[in-house]
Amino acid sequence: MIYGRMSRENNNSRGIILILLAMMVFSIQDGIMKHIFSFVSLYEVYLIRTLISFVLILLFLKLTKKKIVFKTQYPLLTFCRVILFFFGFSSFYISLSVLPLGLATALFFVTPFLITIFAHFFLKEEIGIRRWSAVIVGFIGVYITLNPDFNNFNYLSLLPIMCAFCYSLSMIIIRKTSDKDSVYTQTFTFYFGAIIFSIIFYFIIGDGQYNTSNHPASQFIFREWFVDLKSTILFMIATGLTATIAFLLLFTAYSIASPAVVSPFEYSILLWSPLIGWIYFNEIPSLNTIIGILVIVSSGIYIFMREKAKDQSIVTEKPLR
Repeated sequence: MIYGRMSRENNNSRGIILILLAMMVFSIQDGIMKHIFSFVSLYEVYLIRTLISFVLILLFLKLTKKKIVFKTQYPLLTFCRVILFFFGFSSFYISLSVLPLGLATALFFVTPFLITIFAHFFLKEEIGIRRWSAVIVGFIGVYITLNPDFNNFNYLSLLPIMCAFCYSLSMIIIRKTSDKDSVYTQTFTFYFGAIIFSIIFYFIIGDGQYNTSNHPASQFIFREWFVDLKSTILFMIATGLTATIAFLLLFTAYSIASPAVVSPFEYSILLWSPLIGWIYFNEIPSLNTIIGILVIVSSGIYIFMREKAKDQSIVTEKPLR
């Protein structure tokens, strides 16, 4: 019994280390995306990143002799989930063209609050007054972080929240489909869908004909593909490598350790992202951003703790990233 407890504690410790590393690598990937947004097209990067991740994870599963089933048992729900994932993270990456890295990441972490709300209305999960209060406080933290000037408000600041909205809905769908679709099936259906969508975008906007605005976000979306491939290909490959490494670290952490223990450590990305933003992009977080992040983190961790106390796994069951 003592050995079993020590083994669980060791697994939890390893899981925490893996989560911390995964969040660092995710931050590096986001930093690379922010670095190259003025040289490449969004869906050009999306295509190469996803192709690399698809191949590498497939090789990993083959080497570890995991059973891979590509066919989903929920085609309609899976299609909806792929769309939500694809356009959700498109929103996040577009936000990196106009927002500091740390701010964009912080705003994405409204995810636990949205998942809590959606789980109540769509999955009929019981949410107590304490968690509802934490959700409200969390959104106050978002307001503090945004510090909106309504006379001159940049609505693109809401893109990370749009990403969180789409991601949270996709997590609700995963709760519905996980009884028959394995995590590998769900992963590969997303990758396959993202590759298909990216190729479709190539035929629609890949020639740059709609690149008529000087706005950085518009340039990022509509810029002509493969114009300067020699100087950008290594960066695009790096996004695929870092995304794959982060995914495998995250998946392994949740596989060997208790989700209730390791999930709060996903908030460590709110240390890594501002740090990378400061070092590489000279982005110094404002006092409002720092206070807002602290409020968001505190509210999110409180929700994790209440789920653990109530023996629920609404937010803690799946990675937030």
